[in-house]
Amino acid sequence: MQVGLTLGLENQNGTLKLSLINCGCYVKDVSIKLDGGASWLYQGMLDAFEEQIGAAVENAITKKLREGILKLDSFLQSLPKEVPVDDNASLNVTFVKDPLLSNSSIGFDINGLFTARKKFLVPMNKYQSSQPSVFCKDSSKMLGISLDEAVFNSASALYYDAKFMQWVVDKIPDQYLLNTAGWRFIIPQLYKKYPNDDMNLNLSLSSPPVIKILENDIDATVYAELIIDVLEADQVIPVACISLDIHGSGSVKISGNKLGGSLKLNYFSMSLKWSNIGNLRLYLVQPVMWTLIQTVFLPYANAKLGQGFPLPIVHGFTLKNAEIVCSRSKTTVCGDVEYSELQDLNQIMFT
Repeated sequence: MQVGLTLGLENQNGTLKLSLINCGCYVKDVSIKLDGGASWLYQGMLDAFEEQIGAAVENAITKKLREGILKLDSFLQSLPKEVPVDDNASLNVTFVKDPLLSNSSIGFDINGLFTARKKFLVPMNKYQSSQPSVFCKDSSKMLGISLDEAVFNSASALYYDAKFMQWVVDKIPDQYLLNTAGWRFIIPQLYKKYPNDDMNLNLSLSSPPVIKILENDIDATVYAELIIDVLEADQVIPVACISLDIHGSGSVKISGNKLGGSLKLNYFSMSLKWSNIGNLRLYLVQPVMWTLIQTVFLPYANAKLGQGFPLPIVHGFTLKNAEIVCSRSKTTVCGDVEYSELQDLNQIMFT
């Protein structure tokens, strides 16, 4: 028996449309052998109706194939257009081009940018791509997902505009630094004007973090402002503002079907934006800023980044033996997949 079918797969308004172009089944030969009793009689009848039996098999298989393709098409069109990341963001997984076919694989180009789940304005990122390009060192890997740096920058822009990149710090490992007494040798005029008063550190980013993916590395640049607040009676008194340019490098890791990461500090620079307590000796302040970045801000950021965000993988499939490759402007995840809900898949395909 020979079975053949030709399928069409195209992007239709952000979803995949599967169509059956041609389908056929040809039964060359049917062999049925009976033994015992009056088998010789039934054997003759079977031989006489061999062609009719073959035609019935051909029709039944062709019908099942058509039904299966319709169900698979329905399944593909029901794939979600966004994947929730948390209460504030979703990953846009609509298809933006027709699939790219090769002899051994099929490539899909999806939007991939972070979008807001709540109603606040997020600037639209211009997404440009020539064709899906996924490079895996091990060609035997079943799945490759290439993430452009635009995906990561869309996430930073979304959380920045949602006002999630502002922190008021009132507890730190070196708690003495949140009292003016801890600064009496660093900023003497602060201690003189506000002796033994508690403090807050108000950190806010002045623009979204900028992510650049390089060969085997990820660079992150953060522009922030740190306002030193003095707590006096029931008042919060801003006394100085320091501008920070923080440069770090990042790494990514796979946890299940999520891509997480972490940052480390490379270097930073600082300048005094304004002050109500006179000029500051920034060379004395800089070691304190280094300590605060390393012990307060980076651990907080890494705790959030470590939670990861979901990769665009169809529900029920699990990524296995994954490896990550960073190239110019792209991070590629290569791995194998296994389906843990075979019974559900059989119901989708064949019931």
